Amino acid sequence: MAQAGRASPGAWGRRCAGGDAAPVCAPWRWASALLWLAAAAAAAASGPSRRQWPVGAGRGLCPGRGVVRGRRSATLRARPLEVWRPGNPLAPSVGDLVCPLSSAWSVIRRIVVVWKRPTLSPRRFSFRPEPDPYCQAKYTFCPTGSPIPVMKDDDVIEVFRLQAPVWEFKYGDLLGHLKIMHDAIGFRSTLTEKNYTMEWYELFQLGNCTFPHLRPEMNAPFWCNQGAACFFEGIDDIHWKENGTLVLVATISGDIFNKMAKWVKQDNETGIYYETWTVQASPEKGAETWFESYDCSKFVLRTYKKLAELGADFKKIQTNYTRIFLYSGEPTYLGNETSVFGPTGNKTLALAIKRFYYPFKPHLSTKEFLLSLLEIFDAVIIHRQFYLFYNFEYWFLPMKFPFIKITYEEIPLPNRNRTLSCL
Repeated sequence: MAQAGRASPGAWGRRCAGGDAAPVCAPWRWASALLWLAAAAAAAASGPSRRQWPVGAGRGLCPGRGVVRGRRSATLRARPLEVWRPGNPLAPSVGDLVCPLSSAWSVIRRIVVVWKRPTLSPRRFSFRPEPDPYCQAKYTFCPTGSPIPVMKDDDVIEVFRLQAPVWEFKYGDLLGHLKIMHDAIGFRSTLTEKNYTMEWYELFQLGNCTFPHLRPEMNAPFWCNQGAACFFEGIDDIHWKENGTLVLVATISGDIFNKMAKWVKQDNETGIYYETWTVQASPEKGAETWFESYDCSKFVLRTYKKLAELGADFKKIQTNYTRIFLYSGEPTYLGNETSVFGPTGNKTLALAIKRFYYPFKPHLSTKEFLLSLLEIFDAVIIHRQFYLFYNFEYWFLPMKFPFIKITYEEIPLPNRNRTLSCL
């Protein structure tokens, strides 16, 4: 008789209860484990999320066979194998059903697909490296930066959402018409009446963070890619208001501000590289996301989330952010710098990657720029190829229509977390 909380072990389980017959059980334990994984994969693949484990009555892997636990199927003429999952309260009375081995192999293959496709996010690091002297910014990073001040615990700090077109200082509202926006956060102390701006952006401008330099003396592409937080006193009202947004989104205490400041320092020291692209399977809602971006808006969103965890109450206003998407089929992992460009690397692949990046080189004349655009169009649109460098690894993206898209989508302000977190 089955014990409470688990399914009956069946004939194979009883044979392995002890004695000389016990070794015969080992292969079946292995097979049962695979079938358990197969059951999970099949139900997850058929539901709204492929990573969700199956729970429920009468759910099996054989479509149309009508297998029900405890009965004989008109098609199978045999009692199906039951799978017990630890902690499943439905196991004694329901159980999950598994197809015969002859039809399970395709499902087992599907579980590999389910588990090998997590969304990749930028890695965290233990420290921020010194920039290479070769990397030089046209515009100095954070020229008026200052340390984040310590506020009095009983101070009341106003938090502002700041948004303006990228390169507004140079092109005005030109990129604002395309909804290519830069995000930041403003603060105002009611005790000192001082204003502050905090933002996160590239140390060496966007182009250097998105594409590498091809240096003749180096086999591998050379990347000048770092992003960092910048904090300085003052808010340029005209810059943010004229073509963008300056709006109050929350009010916090000085104590919450000080805790946020500690978190910003830790976040800034461990999240050091800028990632331009969000890579998805399609523009459809719920489409698979292959790679996440890591840019100015993501820093603002992380900070808002941390403030909410610390107890900040945000106003109910609409907030939109710029995102740049690439659309591709399932990416193919190619290797890291050593395995691709090292002494024993794949020379054909290394040459293909360098050829792809060549049209993106900086400091082009007008004629070179137009020719480069044609080469980029040929590679990405006609031949549907894109090589992505992400977390120090190279990936091949089989591009899909619409290939690239800039969106300005709503992401709501977070709700206050009633269970306050600790730093």
